[in-house]
Amino acid sequence: MAVALAFGGFAVAGALSGTEQAASTGGATESAPAPGPSPSETAGTEPTATPTPSCSQNLVTVSASTDKAAYGPDENPLLTLKVTNGGTMPCEVNIGTSQMEFLVTSGADRIFSSKDCQAKSEDLMKTIAPGASETANFPWARNRTLEGCSPIEAKPGAGGSYYIFTAKLGSRASPKAVFQLS
Repeated sequence: MAVALAFGGFAVAGALSGTEQAASTGGATESAPAPGPSPSETAGTEPTATPTPSCSQNLVTVSASTDKAAYGPDENPLLTLKVTNGGTMPCEVNIGTSQMEFLVTSGADRIFSSKDCQAKSEDLMKTIAPGASETANFPWARNRTLEGCSPIEAKPGAGGSYYIFTAKLGSRASPKAVFQLS
């Protein structure tokens, strides 16, 4: 079970999609700064720093969704975590598996967390353009997990029960996405 979830966590990092940027954009596309006034032009004046605009991390949101509202006994839910930059400036966000969690609950019962059996987590820094989103999909095998990956026999999804999926990215949590398992 640990191997499947570790691979699933890796697949999640590789499944991120959205605005693709070349790896070399870290400065290669920036133009050279315009030459400033000569020292004789600035004599007697103090230089003033112009503030550089930066993104507001508070405007980066996380949402959760499933591919269907209800699943039959032989169907596995596809859980989707979506990160959106609602600001007006590009934002650099860590969207790696070190920050991601796909959490399924039923009432107060914690059913599944993608962190429980994750063998390895990685950081993945991504610049998200204003108004753009990145998504990660996680096919949930309808299994129950415990912290530390202890074995558990119980299987969720009998009798049309409702479940809640919450997507987390670091300290950000999505609104709840409700779905039903038969």
